[in-house]
Amino acid sequence: MKNQEIAKILFEIGDFLELNEIPFKPKAYQQAAIALDSLEEDVAEIYKREGLKGLEKIPAVGTSIALKIEEYLKTGKIEYYKDLKRVSPIDFEELTKVEGLGVRKIKKLYDELGIKNLADLEKAAKDSKIAPLFGFGEKTEKNILQSIEFLRQSKGRFLLREILPSIKKIEQRIKNIKGVEKISIAGSTRRRKETIGDADILVSVLDALDKHLIEKIMNTFVTWDEVVKVVAKGETKSSVKTQEGLDIDLRVVPLSSYGAALQYFTGSKEHNIAIRRLAIKQGLKLNEYGLYRGVKKIKGETEEEIYEYLGMDWIPPEIRENQGEIEAAQTHQLPSLIELKDIKGDFHCHSDWDGGENSLKELALKAIELGYEYLGICDHTKSLKIENGLSEKELLNQKKTIDKLNKEFQKQGQKFKLLQGAEVEILKDGSLDFNNEILKQLDFVSVSVHSNFKMGKVEMTKRIIKAISNPYVDILNHPTGKILGSRDSYEVDVEEILKAAKKNNVILEINCYRGDLSSSIARQAKELGIKLCIGSDAHIKKELTNMEYGVYQARRAWLTKQNILNAQSLEKLYFKSYGKRS
Repeated sequence: MKNQEIAKILFEIGDFLELNEIPFKPKAYQQAAIALDSLEEDVAEIYKREGLKGLEKIPAVGTSIALKIEEYLKTGKIEYYKDLKRVSPIDFEELTKVEGLGVRKIKKLYDELGIKNLADLEKAAKDSKIAPLFGFGEKTEKNILQSIEFLRQSKGRFLLREILPSIKKIEQRIKNIKGVEKISIAGSTRRRKETIGDADILVSVLDALDKHLIEKIMNTFVTWDEVVKVVAKGETKSSVKTQEGLDIDLRVVPLSSYGAALQYFTGSKEHNIAIRRLAIKQGLKLNEYGLYRGVKKIKGETEEEIYEYLGMDWIPPEIRENQGEIEAAQTHQLPSLIELKDIKGDFHCHSDWDGGENSLKELALKAIELGYEYLGICDHTKSLKIENGLSEKELLNQKKTIDKLNKEFQKQGQKFKLLQGAEVEILKDGSLDFNNEILKQLDFVSVSVHSNFKMGKVEMTKRIIKAISNPYVDILNHPTGKILGSRDSYEVDVEEILKAAKKNNVILEINCYRGDLSSSIARQAKELGIKLCIGSDAHIKKELTNMEYGVYQARRAWLTKQNILNAQSLEKLYFKSYGKRS
């Protein structure tokens, strides 16, 4: 889908216009970008079906912006955007990745210090030129340097949730070619790592000597509209670079070697080394072509037969990290990992009451469409003003609306229920911004840290432990404060948080958008007997489908549906403080 690509450009146009202090237009572009990003249908399909008039039907998209969308769909570029970039000396795309830098601060840095790009910013921060500026200070300067270092470490990596749809798109395109027997994404993408550096796709054909078919596969791959550079094109392997900058390799292998190649190219390196050593101990040799005894190939067509011959159960790709999975497979003790189909609902969803895009009913209908039994509304509370946090009165009014909707669903015979929660703010001293008289009226209570991230480790740990010790707190959302790809975790003693969660029977969230908890901490939680949940953190209804990325995270943590609260049916849902509530 082109929606996200075009939305990103529209956002940047709005930034450029805001920088030049042009009235009204910045907001128009930003609203159009949000509307486009929220669309569930591919904008290219809308244009193909209805032309320019179809684009103008998209909320917040007028004729001028519709023409620019049309231009991008036809040519892959927008000249107006290119002109704005050409005359602007500032590299917005680079600087806005730095945590805490918005358009106004970037403009001030340019006006005061002539900062145009990341290199300029880093030099100014190291020379202590940013701290003296009004609105910045030493703390901001230090945070800028930390953020730059984080960005440098993340360079060249792609978020799985942002890149997987494109990889699946080319996989499907090749799969549709008549004669393709099997196809699979391999590498770290198949292992569903949080970030990936490149991607591998394996294809097998029934007749490995059919050069015409293989040529067709390779041509389909290198002429894909996402490709900007063909790095190599050969008889059995081709490599391309996509618009996003991702390198993808495609290999065609004989059907008799497909399983061996898939096992080899899936990895991880550590897992494969351990598996090959195991084969050697049995007098065998394993490589990407097959499993051999001497020169005779004995297995190779499927992964399952290779693992079985080596005395193991087949190992799910997500846990192939040489962290106990081989021993578990040898003793038939691999867990039955959670699957997306096991998810019965979601406890982290924002409505238009706190600035989200969709009404309570729209969110409920989307949840019903996904086959959910329940959906927990979890809007922000009053202290988080930037997110239009709800006051006590607003929260109680929302409860009335939710009760009314649930009665409607009941009358319609829907086996579905909206649950009212709240994402209650953990204040600096660990207290909550709503008192217990309010909290006990909710179906569940989630708590989160959204401010004062730079507290010391001891203070932050005490702050969170105090919050989750409240008898009405059920869930700790995004427990370490990480936002994958843009912000590292705050300093906190994870071991102490886990102990406190266990003691207070608090559920820890795996946040689909943020990538927090990490799979390693989630696995620790499981081993301690702590319950977890997976939350989409949806701010628009289509983001409810991001649940799959939290499921991948849970699978990497060896979690089963028994470990995940929202894999339980509505009848079996239990929050620790539910019985205390009126």
